Amino acid sequence: MVERVMLMGHGPTSVPSRLVAAAYRDEQEAADKVVRLGSGVDVCLFASPVPYEFARKAGVLTMPATFVPLNGAALQGALLRASLDERHEPERVSIDVLTRAEVEEAFSEIDLNTDHVHLREESAGPGTLAAFHERLWRRGATSVALTCVHATAERLELAGVPTLRIRPTGAAIRSALQTSALLGAHHRLEESQLVVVLVDVPTLRETPRRVTPRYWREELKLSLQRLLLQEAHRMSAAVWPLDDHSYLVTATRGSIAAATEGFRTPPFIERVREELGLAIEVGIGMGRTAQEAETHARAALARSQTSQRAQGFALDRDGRALVPAPRTPPRAQATTKPKGLEILSRLADRLGDQEQPLIVDAENAGKMLGVTPRTARRLLRTLVEEGLAWPLPPNRTPQPGRPRQLYRLIVEKLGPKNPG
Repeated sequence: MVERVMLMGHGPTSVPSRLVAAAYRDEQEAADKVVRLGSGVDVCLFASPVPYEFARKAGVLTMPATFVPLNGAALQGALLRASLDERHEPERVSIDVLTRAEVEEAFSEIDLNTDHVHLREESAGPGTLAAFHERLWRRGATSVALTCVHATAERLELAGVPTLRIRPTGAAIRSALQTSALLGAHHRLEESQLVVVLVDVPTLRETPRRVTPRYWREELKLSLQRLLLQEAHRMSAAVWPLDDHSYLVTATRGSIAAATEGFRTPPFIERVREELGLAIEVGIGMGRTAQEAETHARAALARSQTSQRAQGFALDRDGRALVPAPRTPPRAQATTKPKGLEILSRLADRLGDQEQPLIVDAENAGKMLGVTPRTARRLLRTLVEEGLAWPLPPNRTPQPGRPRQLYRLIVEKLGPKNPG
């Protein structure tokens, strides 16, 4: 079958594509073949519905896929061959894989009755299908087995069961090739679609209540842009700063889909939180033009900023959310958890009066607050989100492992101390 498909694909009416053969001895090997091909193909064309079902149930189909159909003319061809042999009765047969609707349609088109036709619609291994046919034949319920599975036909023939294989017609193969070419072309166009990602950093926004030293802002912006450039390089994207607190990233749908697990998780957020202790907001937009994609990205960003419910962080070119899970609801905070200003005050008291800026890391903050470094890291991130601390660029050291993250405490937010 694979050879027939390859020959027809390169025949006089060849399709505009490059065919890659992936032959197998057993239909159950189809899933492994798909995994081996990986991203090397744009679309999978299976020789019949059987290997397609095995690959689909295995969950390995990450690209468009179709199969050469065995219903209609293929089934009628097998029935014609059965009628030419006086030992076979076309109305007393067993058929595997095909659905009842497909069988009834094919039989009715040539005026045959299905009252004594036995079906097994579910795909299964060759042994299971062979046992289904053999049992019916030995009981005298059928005159011949019609199977879609090559390995099943071999087993039945060895067992002495009259067997005919349901083979696709040349027209069905050519039609399946054309369908595959269209699916592959559409997939390529979709993967190369322009995508705009907007990254907003609330901590960098200047407000009347949040005025921070210019030096710390510039250091943080440099660190953030360096990180975004690293992430963008992995997905063949480009990054530009829009203003003091937001960035624009341009990429393709295929590269963003790979980086976000199929638009299930927003890009950049986790790494920025881990390395810089910053909470960022992301909106992804697609469109027919760059302007339309940016408009949809701004709409997605605004949705994530204003909605308290989960909303999609990515909008397609029609402005519809791609996924319904935008944002994780904030965790319920314990009533005993200290507020940001209280945390800052406790740290400032422990550090004492210093002329130099007060700088801590998670380990030292944990000792001063009496909590674990992990909890201290979370509290320091809370200070950053509330504008009470600034994460400094990672402290690069020759020692292996993650560099130590330092935070500058903005004690100016505490106001003047009352004389004691």
